[in-house]
Amino acid sequence: MGHESYLLEMKSISKRFPGVQALQDVQFNVKAGEVHALMGENGAGKSTLMKCLFGIYQMDEGEIFMEGAPVQIHNPRKALDSGIAMVQQELEQIPQRNVMDNIWLGRYPRKGLFIDDAKMYEDTNKIIELFNMDIDPYAQMNHLSVSTKQMADIIKAVSYNAKVIVLDEPTSSLTEKETESLFQIIKRLKEQGSGIIYISHKLEEVMAISDRVTVLRDGRWVATERTEDITTDELIKLMVDRDLEKRFPPKDKEIGQTVLSVENLSSVYSPQIHDVSFEVRTGEILGIGGLVGAGRTELLECIFGMRTVSEGAVYAGGRNLVGSHKSCKDFGIAMVTEERRETGIFPMMDIRWNTVASSIDKDCTGMGLISLKKVEKSTQWAVDAMRIKTPTLKTLISSLSGGNQQKVLLGRCLLNEPKILLLDEPTRGIDVGAKYEIYQLMIALAKEGKAVIFVSSEMPELLGIADRILVMSNGRNAGIVDAESCTQEIIMKLAAKYL
Repeated sequence: MGHESYLLEMKSISKRFPGVQALQDVQFNVKAGEVHALMGENGAGKSTLMKCLFGIYQMDEGEIFMEGAPVQIHNPRKALDSGIAMVQQELEQIPQRNVMDNIWLGRYPRKGLFIDDAKMYEDTNKIIELFNMDIDPYAQMNHLSVSTKQMADIIKAVSYNAKVIVLDEPTSSLTEKETESLFQIIKRLKEQGSGIIYISHKLEEVMAISDRVTVLRDGRWVATERTEDITTDELIKLMVDRDLEKRFPPKDKEIGQTVLSVENLSSVYSPQIHDVSFEVRTGEILGIGGLVGAGRTELLECIFGMRTVSEGAVYAGGRNLVGSHKSCKDFGIAMVTEERRETGIFPMMDIRWNTVASSIDKDCTGMGLISLKKVEKSTQWAVDAMRIKTPTLKTLISSLSGGNQQKVLLGRCLLNEPKILLLDEPTRGIDVGAKYEIYQLMIALAKEGKAVIFVSSEMPELLGIADRILVMSNGRNAGIVDAESCTQEIIMKLAAKYL
């Protein structure tokens, strides 16, 4: 049959959902000891393909072979038994239990009737030592950082003796240093002959870590190439089917008067903000850079009245808005938070209610009752303005791709007609094509005279979109630079200034 050279082979996979052909005749395979990256825009079918592989979804057509033998995978248990493990983007763990419990849950080693704690500890430690990880088997899950929680999930995958391990957006919440240690772990897995399926939107990362890359577009297989034979630009072209000459739209716009000025802002709550001052003008996009933990999100939360400010002021429209979330909203400041799943969307509600959540008073009749007609009109405006891809307005927001969820949240903000937009990592976990659309939106808003302040961990994004960049380090303003004349090295130097 010729399947022997592949550890895993997926042939002619198709999957339909009501109204959507999610996958059509997709081919994908993994060799032992390789990292095979799976790329594509949001909604291209990457997660659907992996859920078919892991038995979360049942495919309509197609076959799966492990080491040349056909396998039927009807549920995740069968996938694990077949040697396939998956570390999902949204980690599913029990926060109140320790690392060991999370790893061996449901299959504790036993000594007679009792759980064999010593063996469980020994087995866990073997894997930790093998991969040189820094993790305490007895540590409680909810006390760990995101990267350590992820390590626990990787240990769990290895503990099943998985031959194929799927990593879905593994670095979306990691710092550079944590990403580096993840890459070391991946290299160890390769040396042991595991096949790694790596899903990520970070092109530089995929180029660095993968041996081959497969691109899906609109649920179809587009290409599989050896990573060394392809450039980043060619990869983008395959993903979006259009040349992104530049990854960023042109920034030709007028910058006007100061609309917001922050003076000596400090917050004593951890992580602390110390004495930060800056101003933003109409039509300006101000980027906020810095390392994870530098206080970037906290700075936005201080401005928006979500975090207690111990001293300093935030002036807009001639008054000090500090500490009052209501004054900020009344003046026209809107914010999109970083964790859209935790603090942004209402997952059990459809797009309409997610879109009008913060402007519902505008969709009421004279009697103060909610008008469905107005709600749908507002939602339709957001869907059109944001180019949101959705089957209907009544689709649950949780079934949209990450990029489209983000656009719903931006639409929600814009219905309030804000003067100043605060965006925390607006393109995190979003693919290249949707990123470009969000950049276009940000620039279009600035052209209308709005001021945009956005936090980003991606330096090319800061340099490509912002007019000026405020670099944070240890809760302080390490410097403000002009994006035109700045380089990534300058930003990194400033980011590490107070460390």
